[in-house]
Amino acid sequence: MFLLYLDDSGSVGNVREDYFVLAGVTLPENSIRWCCHELETLAEEIWPDAPRSVEFHASEIFGGRGAIWSRFNKEERILLIKRVISVLDNAHSQIRVFACAVHKASFPGQDPVELAFEDISSRFDLYLQRISTESHRERGLIVLDRSSYENSLQSLTHEFRRQGNRWGNQLRGVCEVPLFVDSQASRIIQLADHIAYAVFRFYNAADASYFNLLEGKFDEHDGVFHGLSHRQSYTHHCMCPACLSRRYSS
Repeated sequence: MFLLYLDDSGSVGNVREDYFVLAGVTLPENSIRWCCHELETLAEEIWPDAPRSVEFHASEIFGGRGAIWSRFNKEERILLIKRVISVLDNAHSQIRVFACAVHKASFPGQDPVELAFEDISSRFDLYLQRISTESHRERGLIVLDRSSYENSLQSLTHEFRRQGNRWGNQLRGVCEVPLFVDSQASRIIQLADHIAYAVFRFYNAADASYFNLLEGKFDEHDGVFHGLSHRQSYTHHCMCPACLSRRYSS
């Protein structure tokens, strides 16, 4: 089984932000312990006496908010964010990153959270189909940070599994409605938070300093970034990896 851990970055209601991002990482169940161990080791380095009190939350680290992160200067905090993301450098090849960046103004009257979830859950399901074999069909489960969207996203998943999404695709590989967990208790949700932050900074602030650490980790097949989606309608000439790879492939 593969688990897809997701978190968001950007606020739906903040008019000063152009984007909402949902993003995270999928990994086979036998890699969960490895990933947690890598992040726990970093937490022990930061706070040896109480590593479980360390919660990796990218925006809090960047802003130096909280007793732990205020001890570091800005350069050190930026390095810490990059170190969390760089856990993926030694990841198994089946550990892949997924992200959907929604340009909010391109979809007036539509919920960017639901748009992003529909997009990313479909891509995850297609990934499961692609890596399945005749003798072994891969199954998946989506895990998200707790939010007010718990009921609506569970209902959406149920609908996608039974009737299909807007593209007519049923989620055949996703075996259950999403699970919602407390980010403080899940190191991999904390990693998903950093991935979402990196993608948000790239699209909302043209800051590629974190995003560049992820480029080789997105699900990619036949030269197309299937794991990265840029939902927008304001330009046909976007040069981001998601849009560019699709134009070249067509």
